[in-house]
Amino acid sequence: MSAPGGRTDFRERVARGFFRLVNPLTHRLILAGITTGAPNVLLVVRGRRSGKPRTVPVGVLEIDGQRYVQAAYSREGWAANLRAAGEAVILEGDRRQPVRAVELAPEEAAAILRRTLEPFRRSRVLGVLLGPHFRPPVFVLRQLRIRVSDTVEEYADEAARHPLFELRPITNAA
Repeated sequence: MSAPGGRTDFRERVARGFFRLVNPLTHRLILAGITTGAPNVLLVVRGRRSGKPRTVPVGVLEIDGQRYVQAAYSREGWAANLRAAGEAVILEGDRRQPVRAVELAPEEAAAILRRTLEPFRRSRVLGVLLGPHFRPPVFVLRQLRIRVSDTVEEYADEAARHPLFELRPITNAA
């Protein structure tokens, strides 16, 4: 998300820096089978320019048997690679699951985000601290049992800034 003048929003820069620091540790913990306290997996996605496999820890949101991942801080990085590749591999311990990734339209993602967080109390304080354009990924808010947004429009805006992908298993028969 760019701030006026083309600069990246301060909160986005902080989030990016945070993930650059913790992702290598999270990656090692997941590979070692050590729980991270969140529903994290490793997502292996082919780089859109290099063609090389890129592995990134992501939080998975499971709803009604469907699995979703949401870009944590922007539409760039692994989200852009996943959009371009259309498929990935989920690594969970020694299990590998090839998946087809379908980016949901903001309106469709908004309905899922809203339904997921609707049972939880709205935190106006967190909303003020984060500002109008920055939200933690939905799996984090669900873990914390809070929500920031209220309206479908707010959820759609969030989904446009931080895309939500449905991960559909690829079976051998497919």
